[in-house]
Amino acid sequence: MMDQLTFKTENSGRIQMVENSFGPSGVRLFKPGRILIGEGRLIKQGHRKQQPKAFFLFNDILVYGSIILNGRWHKKQKIIPLENIKLVDMEDSEGFMHQWLIRTPSKSFFVSAFSAQEKQAWMEHIKECQSNLLQDGSRQPSSDFAMTWIPDRAAQKCMRCFSKFSATKRRHHCRKCGFLVCNACSKERVVIDHIHSNKRLRICSHCHEERSRQRGNSAESNSSDEEEVIAISNEEEEEELQNYTPMFKPWVYSLPD
Repeated sequence: MMDQLTFKTENSGRIQMVENSFGPSGVRLFKPGRILIGEGRLIKQGHRKQQPKAFFLFNDILVYGSIILNGRWHKKQKIIPLENIKLVDMEDSEGFMHQWLIRTPSKSFFVSAFSAQEKQAWMEHIKECQSNLLQDGSRQPSSDFAMTWIPDRAAQKCMRCFSKFSATKRRHHCRKCGFLVCNACSKERVVIDHIHSNKRLRICSHCHEERSRQRGNSAESNSSDEEEVIAISNEEEEEELQNYTPMFKPWVYSLPD
């Protein structure tokens, strides 16, 4: 009984510290039954550059945010229900070590750990928490996932018309395929329900033609599994990696027997 009471008190304190680190703009994280499993830092691949982020794994959600004041404070809090996550392992290659893909219905992105052991710990604990969460059948795993964006630096030309990007011909991302395209090749806007139910999002001319053809061939062509996109992330913070010291706390906090 004492171990249970001690754990409950310590867990509440840890969750409160995470809440406080996001300041008044953060969402309240404490709720009955929620447990903070572990925390650490990962490098998130943004569409412009790599960015260190603080990640917090709970038994039902994954929370991450930008790091400020050397980790004492965080901002731009993002919360992902674990049932909406699909992990895809990635092989190591030159310039891309200890990386995996986190897919969600509204946004998919690559993250990398600072060692193979940390990567394994993250993936195993996320999968374990997700499995435990889905056991009672009250939550259903998502089947619709967004495509990842092609990083800005990966293309110097529009991936549809092959015109060279410049100061006046800017890069844009198609929300359906994730390709880098120019404005002339991405004038169409469509509603994609599992991204945003009432907002028209940019898609490229190729995806629009394909979508129109599918809708013409089948009355069920608006099925959400055809609408894999990445939501716009205008608020992406561009933290510099220079002078960045990796930090990784002990993965699993002590749980009561």
